[in-house]
Amino acid sequence: MIKKVNFYHSLVFFNFCIFISAFAFLRNNNLVILCLFLILTLGISHGSLDNNKGKKLLKLFDIKSMSIFYIGYSLISLFIILIWIALPKTLLFIFLIVAAYHFGKEDTAFLQKEKKFYDELLYFLKGSAVIISPLLFHKIETVLIFQSLNFNISGIIFIKDIYLYALLTLSFSSTLFLFLKKNIQIKSLLLMDFFSLLILNYFLNPITAFTIYFCFLHSVRHSLSLIFQLNRNIKKGFLIFVKKAIPLTMVTAILYLLTATYLSNSYDLNSAIIRVIFIGLASLTFPHILLEYLLEKNGK
Repeated sequence: MIKKVNFYHSLVFFNFCIFISAFAFLRNNNLVILCLFLILTLGISHGSLDNNKGKKLLKLFDIKSMSIFYIGYSLISLFIILIWIALPKTLLFIFLIVAAYHFGKEDTAFLQKEKKFYDELLYFLKGSAVIISPLLFHKIETVLIFQSLNFNISGIIFIKDIYLYALLTLSFSSTLFLFLKKNIQIKSLLLMDFFSLLILNYFLNPITAFTIYFCFLHSVRHSLSLIFQLNRNIKKGFLIFVKKAIPLTMVTAILYLLTATYLSNSYDLNSAIIRVIFIGLASLTFPHILLEYLLEKNGK
């Protein structure tokens, strides 16, 4: 059932990407406020059930107090922010690697397969398209975004077009190789996802393209998996998911907005929002991935 739902989700998303690519205003760089709104609602909500996963993890260790989870999760997020302030280049580089792996794995997590020792590398290569595409199609804008995050990549040899095309080819190949033995429907799903990403990054500016991918493909797909875990009836599961997701989503959104307001005293609004989006996502991604890893490892 979930494979069928995700197939139609990919089909709708692919056509949606083709449709919105025709609107010139979406190429405007002044849409960061809209992007922030989408990320604070649809985007971060897909991780808002981490407290439920934390409860399962604590149960495995026979720990009853949920305060331990909340304190630990918050401290990891705060630690990531502090490292970003002290060592922005190092942390951003690590974050890009971790994010590429996370996108590659989570976007295909609903497709059960026998795990191979090389799958981790294939997940990284698959997810790297999210980072490579904006560099390939909108290099100057993407470099400026990295510079606003205190990371100058203009002199790095791997951002030359020949290397970017090679990496994108590897990303495409890994997408197919991961599920080589799967049926045509699954292959079509993966191809639609890949070309949706290319369409977004070719026609739209990097921030808008990333936001649409992150909110409407990555986050929706992860949320669909959570909905099916809550209840096999998608309508009932959706209502339960929304009810459970609202509290942590609202808390996180408020913290984002407060931080953006504070940073706007030192930077222009667009720069402040870009910092909040990417540093905020990094601070949430690391504990989120660590939680998934610990739950998967100890759950077995």
